[in-house]
Amino acid sequence: MDQPKLERLLRLMKLLTGNVNYTVNDLAERLDTSYRSIYRYIETFKDAGFVIHKLEGGVYKLGKESPHFREISQLVHFTDEEAHIVNQLIEGLDDTNMLKQNLRKKLSSVYNCTSMATSIVKGRNASNVNKILAAIEERKQVLLCDYSSSHTGDVRTRLVEPFGFTTNYVQIWCYEPDSGMNKLFKTSRVGSVEILDNEWESEDKHHEGYIDIFRMTGYEQHRVMLELGMLSHNLLLEEYPLSERDIKPLNNGRWLLDTYVCNYLGISRFVIGLLDDIRVVDSPKFSNYLKHRLELLSQGL
Repeated sequence: MDQPKLERLLRLMKLLTGNVNYTVNDLAERLDTSYRSIYRYIETFKDAGFVIHKLEGGVYKLGKESPHFREISQLVHFTDEEAHIVNQLIEGLDDTNMLKQNLRKKLSSVYNCTSMATSIVKGRNASNVNKILAAIEERKQVLLCDYSSSHTGDVRTRLVEPFGFTTNYVQIWCYEPDSGMNKLFKTSRVGSVEILDNEWESEDKHHEGYIDIFRMTGYEQHRVMLELGMLSHNLLLEEYPLSERDIKPLNNGRWLLDTYVCNYLGISRFVIGLLDDIRVVDSPKFSNYLKHRLELLSQGL
């Protein structure tokens, strides 16, 4: 294989694992090649055993169930000294900067994760997060002791296999053997953590879901487009800074949000509070969901 093709394959793999959504034409433009070549590269990945998903709007993503997904998505090379300096620079960024969390995540693959966690999480949560980080590193099962569930109101101990965190270590991605499901557990609701001697038994079932700009999580993505006025545009950027990457100005003093969401709950809450300033664009499934939500609200449900 010639070097330019190999370089494009590696760059394509990185784009397919990132948070930005790309169509085939977008990828071809980014890699300065033809859309036919992109299709060939995608087939090459499939032949090599990688899972490629085609989402709404013609967006392609490397499946999180693909072999070595986590290593590929976090691939970055620094010396320890370089990583330390970069970490200090990252921590100096404002928390609303959309790049800060992505940079932290990439750096964590080569820098001491415990040190980074301690600088972000305080108190009891810091101890629990550090234990979970150690368990992930050692591929061990853990007990989340006295976990308080918001869904059932129960407080009980959960046996899980932790394998990742969401932004700022707020939630833990875990596989729960008892239910056979991947779940998110909030670190603030964990009483304490006990690392067991048992190694992971179901690593092949560990799959992180997506997190959208409204901080909703899930394993599917749905495209939604909204036309925003000045009020909704400004509030969206203030409340959900990551939305900046999905907003484009229109010619009429308004803005277009073109994004992918894991479910319609988060985005509908935002839209319902600003109905006079927002117009749904070419998103029939979301329009139907929104209509149903408004009907329920009018009935007091």
